[in-house]
Amino acid sequence: MRNQTVKAAALVAAGVLLLAACSTNKEETPAGEGGNNSAACDTSKGTLVLGVIAPLSGELSALGKGIENSARLAVDEANEKCTVPGYKVAVQAEDDQKNPQLGAQAATKLSATPNVVGVVSTLNSSVSQTVQPILDQAGIVQISPANTADTLTKGEDFLNSPKRAYKTYFRTCTVDSLQGPYAADYLIEKSGKKSIAIVTDGLTYGEGLADSFAKRAQEKGATIVTRQKVGDKDTDFSGVIATVKQFNPDAVYFGGQYPQAGPFSKQLASAGLNVPVMGGDGIFDDTFMELGGKDGDLATSVGAPTEDLDSAKAFVEAYEGKDYAEGFSAYGAFSYDAANAILSALGETIGDGEWSDDMRPDLVEAVQNYEGDGATGKVAFDEFGDSTNKVLTVYQVGGGEWKAVETGEFAG
Repeated sequence: MRNQTVKAAALVAAGVLLLAACSTNKEETPAGEGGNNSAACDTSKGTLVLGVIAPLSGELSALGKGIENSARLAVDEANEKCTVPGYKVAVQAEDDQKNPQLGAQAATKLSATPNVVGVVSTLNSSVSQTVQPILDQAGIVQISPANTADTLTKGEDFLNSPKRAYKTYFRTCTVDSLQGPYAADYLIEKSGKKSIAIVTDGLTYGEGLADSFAKRAQEKGATIVTRQKVGDKDTDFSGVIATVKQFNPDAVYFGGQYPQAGPFSKQLASAGLNVPVMGGDGIFDDTFMELGGKDGDLATSVGAPTEDLDSAKAFVEAYEGKDYAEGFSAYGAFSYDAANAILSALGETIGDGEWSDDMRPDLVEAVQNYEGDGATGKVAFDEFGDSTNKVLTVYQVGGGEWKAVETGEFAG
């Protein structure tokens, strides 16, 4: 079944106009559900469920709530636009707390929930490793707005012999094999750093990102003077910092996320090594600075700055109009696009019929063929389920906030 192109920006604009025309006495969306239907929409066939799995509590909740809220926004608008004929769509959000076991439990719960049609998940690549096989076994489509580990789509030998393991898995963001080299090119060619230490948190995301960074950095003539590992729950980095100091690097690349990267940067400077710490999209959040990230530190993140994209203006306006307690953060626009891809494909798959689990293979095929104009730009998937959008941005901390310094694609 061929999928129609959906313009997300137009969808948002139309949704906003329709909302303005409706009564202002609508109920707020209850936790665990999507938005209310327009009075013009027929929902006589019942309710279908879009699942969300993300860290909704704990140290990564700023990112996780942005993912959840953005998926809810997409569902609200789909319900207003009657995107899925005959049905209301609700959101069931599950908290994985960045824990692979909890992620697996969430996937199992959603798989057993009646009328679950798809899942937007997860933030962490290590969590997705446990979620993928469960959702795939059930035939439930999964789109991640944030997973960047190449192995999730192309297998362990992704460089030499890529092989897709889960045909139900897709993502709207780009991958570590592009993000790491893009960071290396900037740090070496633009910032002039040649002696670099690497520190990772030992998890799938951090290790993969560091591997791709190190390979490219060495190709560009830089020296990786040492590679150290910290725990993903550590708060005291004095031992690793003492080791790093012995090599006197002019930069540190951190493969991990902001709960460790922020304090690490602060403790590094306090120890007398005042060099930039650079990381990937896992440290690109304002919480990084709140936890100790300093001016001069760097991060890459997927896509162009959301606030600067013409394609994202309607998304940003609609999100801010919802008065969510949390911002959309680094992955909100990618989550919004992921949810819209599922919802659009779902509407086409059902057509004038009624949903049944037997339609899941058709829905997976419709997502594979999906092409849309989303908040992040063109949204489509290649033969591995990877996003065709390869845009990346380098950000630098200045005056206590992230500022974009370069946007482009890794040239190879």
